[in-house]
This record gives sequence, structure tokens and C-alpha cells, in this order.
Amino acid sequence: MSQAARAAFARGALALAALLAVAPAARAAEFRSADIHPDDYPTVLAVRHMADLVKERSGGKMTIRVFSGAKLGSEDDSIEQVKLGALTMARVSSAAMHNICPNTRVPSLPFLFSSVDHLHTVLDGDIGKQLLTACEGAGFVGLAWYDSGSRSMYTRNKPIKTLADAKGLKIRVQQSDLSVAMVEAMGANATPMAMGEVYTSLKTGLVDAAENNFPSYESAHHYEVAKYYSLTEHSMTPEILIFSKRQWDKLSPEDQKILREAAAESVPYMRKLWAEREAKSRSIVEKAGAQIIEVDKASFQAAMKPVYERFVTTPEMKGLVQRIQAVQ
Repeated sequence: MSQAARAAFARGALALAALLAVAPAARAAEFRSADIHPDDYPTVLAVRHMADLVKERSGGKMTIRVFSGAKLGSEDDSIEQVKLGALTMARVSSAAMHNICPNTRVPSLPFLFSSVDHLHTVLDGDIGKQLLTACEGAGFVGLAWYDSGSRSMYTRNKPIKTLADAKGLKIRVQQSDLSVAMVEAMGANATPMAMGEVYTSLKTGLVDAAENNFPSYESAHHYEVAKYYSLTEHSMTPEILIFSKRQWDKLSPEDQKILREAAAESVPYMRKLWAEREAKSRSIVEKAGAQIIEVDKASFQAAMKPVYERFVTTPEMKGLVQRIQAVQ
């Protein structure tokens, strides 16, 4: 081999070595994840915890960048972007998925879960796994269920202890057909409105009551104008962590396994943070004079039959409801 040929061969070998050296970096993937909640919110911290696990276990090949505070738009915006594959992941309320995959309505049904422990048992088992797959045909891979607490009623002038106490009240609800139907089944008047309007509406008497979890009741200062917090715990609609199926299908089985396991491990971390935040919020409102009221849940549950008839529309959904109610 001539000197020129040897030099050319050496240059080629060096180029190949350089290519191989950068190949892993070139294959590295940064996944973007969206959340409308602020930086210190339990769901945001949980996905960041997942991101740490994914980065460590993939040797840095996969990273997750979390955009909090609605920097990438509303939950509806995030869902659309995830479906298109323009965004990799999003943490959204499962209520936002109701019209996309109807089975996600099931865990939002009023008075379906008897307790938070019941909710966790269901979501951690086969039913939860089945519900996570409900949206794959629509372009989403469900990775995990997160908590959003239990929603209860709070009122301005009198506590709600039984179904009869709710009759005729004007109750603010989310802009959701299911929420409206639930309140109407109680004999009350549902008033859908944006969260930002609720404080003034309670203060002025435009509405008599509203419903939400302890952290929202506290952080929005609703306890200042509605001091009776009745533990109806009528809804425990969970949050769902979704992944773009377009991007998921491009990953190796090994990378998919890393993501699934890291997502699963983020769940108890999130629940711990949520329980701490919920307890802190309850303590704040109680110290400020809010009254926490126990209620007769059975009277409310008995009134929900028309809601279930309207929204549980398929044999599969009916089967899921029966299985959930049978879980001990």
C-alpha cells in the first residue's frame, strides 16, 4: 500500500471512529412534557422525579424537560399536540379526555369510589391498567394515574349534611356535562363558570356554593366567603400522564420499559406530596374558621342513578363500573 493510500485509510478510520463516538449522542432524545400547574405542584414534581429516573436508567440517552405553568398552552392544547407528536408527554385531568375516549369517564363518575384507598386499589390494579390503554386508538399511551384529590361541596350560608340540604342551591361547577348532571340530580341548580370567577360569585351571592378539593379551596381563598366545607367527596377524578403514540412506537422495547417503570415509580412519590399538601391546606382553612362537615353520603349516592344511565353508555363501561364497585 502506498503512503498516500495508507494516509487515506487512516483518515477514513479516524472518521469512522469519530462517527461511532458521536452516534449515541446523536440518538439521544429529549422529550417535552407539559403541565398547566405551577413548578411546586405535586404532578410537576412527580414528572420531574420520573425524568431523573429515566435519565439515570437510560445512561442519559433519554431526558424529559417539563414545561409547567401552562407555558405550552391549556390542557386541550397539550392533548392536541401530543396526538400530533409535536409534544411528547402531558399531565392532564382525565376529564379532559372524556370526549376522546369515553372509558375515561368511568373514574370521574360521582360517588363511585368509597375512599381514597379504594381509588388507589382500583387504579393500581388491572382496572387501572385497562383504563390507561383506553386512549391508544386515539393516539395516546397512558403511563400513570396521579391524584387530584376528592372534590367536596362548600357553602356560604348553611352546611350541606344530606341530599335535602342541597336542594335548590345554586352551585358552581366546572364547565362539564357530567358535573352539571350530577348537581341537577341532587335537585340543585348547576352554574358552570371559570375558576377565576368563583370567589366574587360566592361573595356576592351569585352562587350559594361551589365544589373543589382542599388545596383549591384554600389557595383560591374560597374559605373566606364559604366557610362550610361538607365532605361529600363526590368526585375523585384522577389525573393521567399521556405519551404520544407516534413517538412511543419509534422507541425500542427497552426504552419503553424504562419509561413505564419510571412513570409507575413516580406515582407513590406524587401521592405522598399530594397528601402532604392536602393536609396543609385543610389545617390552614380550619385555623381560619372553616367548618368541616360530615355528610350522609348514602342519600347522595341513591340520587345518582340518572347520571350513570346517561354517561355509562356501553357494555364495557357498565362492566368497569361493576368491577370497581366490587373492589374491596
